[in-house]
Amino acid sequence: MSLEGAIAAHRFGLGARPGEIDAASGSPKAWLLAQIDRPAEQPQSTDGQPLLNAGQLLKIEEQYKFNKFMAKGRATKDDPKAGKGQNTRREQYLRELSARSALGFTTERPFAERLVWFWSNHFTVSARGQTALYVGAFEREAIRPHINGTFQDMLFAVCMHPAMLIYLSNFHSIGPNSAAGDRSGKGLNENLGRELLELHTLGVDGGYTQADVTSFAKVLTGWTFGQNPDQEQRFGRFFFNGNAHEPGAQTVLGQVYDQKGVQQGDAVLDMLAAHHATATHIATQLVRAFVADTPPPDLVAAVAKTFTDTGGDLAAVAKTLVGADAAWTAPMQKLRLPQEYLLAASRALNVTLKPQQLVKALDTLGQPLFNPPSPEGFHDDAATWLAPDAMTNRLDIAQNFAQQADSSADARLVADAILGDAQSPATREAIARAEGPVQGLSILLMRPEFQRR
Repeated sequence: MSLEGAIAAHRFGLGARPGEIDAASGSPKAWLLAQIDRPAEQPQSTDGQPLLNAGQLLKIEEQYKFNKFMAKGRATKDDPKAGKGQNTRREQYLRELSARSALGFTTERPFAERLVWFWSNHFTVSARGQTALYVGAFEREAIRPHINGTFQDMLFAVCMHPAMLIYLSNFHSIGPNSAAGDRSGKGLNENLGRELLELHTLGVDGGYTQADVTSFAKVLTGWTFGQNPDQEQRFGRFFFNGNAHEPGAQTVLGQVYDQKGVQQGDAVLDMLAAHHATATHIATQLVRAFVADTPPPDLVAAVAKTFTDTGGDLAAVAKTLVGADAAWTAPMQKLRLPQEYLLAASRALNVTLKPQQLVKALDTLGQPLFNPPSPEGFHDDAATWLAPDAMTNRLDIAQNFAQQADSSADARLVADAILGDAQSPATREAIARAEGPVQGLSILLMRPEFQRR
């Protein structure tokens, strides 16, 4: 068991399970990289029924809208569609939460799963309103297949997924001069164009202007998805609506794009995926998420260079991150976010929370799954999460986990297994002085070595 093994399991993984540090210690970097040699695992539902794709979920959404219509008394009770049905937005959300949590608890590829979490937060959609039904499908369909592919492929998958098109309101964005256009320009929606530039690619300091946002929004008009169940081939899938697309050339970042139809958007996305500002922005976000709130500049530069040199090969980018000495020598001071903390506690003590318990715990800690406060996603710096009551709430949850753990567990042995050489003498002493297993395990979950990675 080595310190590097503990860093591999905690900094890059989901928190060690008993035996995991031993498994990683032989060759920590190789242990991590072997986890991303293929697409990420897909979560499986815990109720025996398959998780649904975007098209299937869209059918549920149509039923949901009908049920709301019925609730207002605008349809007859004898209508065969009047039944509430089993698949509401809330029920689907809980199914996705349960499946994702179960995978995080059991996975033997925690680094791959952490990368899923990173990219899902980077390209965030929020479980609010109509988007709520699609958040799990978005991660399964647009993020997981691409964590070891190219950034360009993930970017296209994200932009073309119904969840993102709904969340940022592009699915009904209409060019003012299009066949379907409103010459007042009121049908144009700039949300997706703005967030793609500011958050997803170039970054806030990426050199774009408001004029670029407007032009890019016009480029993306007509990017929508099929909503007519009678058109089965496009229902719930991306399609380009030429009638809504703003005709003519557009200028983005000083370059003129005069391609016709959907190819215009393809060309701009290709440019953004390869842009040097995108490489720096992604590298900074990645290093901040995994290593330190203040990313080491040399490590950011190395990751950005790999991103540029390989055309956004995300497996190569991850290899550079893991291979750099700075990723292993930085102090383990990165605060675990609430979602990370809860899953690490589950893995450490072999305790799983029921979906409703997990929802409550995440809400208490301020990081509900798939539900960030804005398109920025959840911030991952310590300052965001160290509110005055944050540690009190974590203590309550730590005690709850400890009470549900094996009552015969020796907290000292558990600490040795999940912290390894990262455990300080002070922590060993504090746990040794505990009055029984519950107190000992509670202390373990509240110690700095467990709170930080």
